[in-house]
Amino acid sequence: MESIAENKIPTSANAQAVVDTADKEAEDRQRQDRDVKAGLHPLKHKFVFWYTRRTPGVRNQTSYEDNIKKLVDFSTVEAFWVCYCHLVRPSSLPSPTDLHLFKEGIRPLWEDSANCNGGKWIIRFKKAISGRFWEDLVLALVGDQLDYGDNVCGAVLSTRFNEDILSVWNRNASDHQAVMVLRDAIKRHLKLPHSYVMEYKPHDASLRDNSSYRNTWLRG
Repeated sequence: MESIAENKIPTSANAQAVVDTADKEAEDRQRQDRDVKAGLHPLKHKFVFWYTRRTPGVRNQTSYEDNIKKLVDFSTVEAFWVCYCHLVRPSSLPSPTDLHLFKEGIRPLWEDSANCNGGKWIIRFKKAISGRFWEDLVLALVGDQLDYGDNVCGAVLSTRFNEDILSVWNRNASDHQAVMVLRDAIKRHLKLPHSYVMEYKPHDASLRDNSSYRNTWLRG
């Protein structure tokens, strides 16, 4: 009986997480109400664009986290298009560069509390065509077309010298069904040709081998 009672009582950390989630949901509802009254079209989530640029051949003295710069945030359809139309197109970005689009409150880091138990689906593209797929991915993410049960954290465009890489990050790498559902949603919304291979890698594996895209665990 004691164990049952104990299971019903949340720990202080869990209780705080419940409170934080409730507060965030209340803030989102208030934000959406304000946007509607202003004649705007609120998105389900507020998003942030981040940017990372590393100098080739130079060993950085600062951490990866220090190199990530916040560009802009938005929470309405109108604000998104203002932001997106002013961003540099992928074909004009220098290599190596990472452009991140994440829900507000989630940093584009493996160690972030929303990401640490998750992973990412990875797709590699020729540089000449990556821009179209990145735009389709951004629109699907902003339009809540990929998110089932608040599973998706964000997406990343990584420009490299010989290819560009798109990745979609999710919260729970151990939930195989959710991982596969996300894979299918990505394929569907990007209209990926059958010849394209998607790879999945948990973030804890990336932390162990210090690599974002090598040694992937799963192909689909």
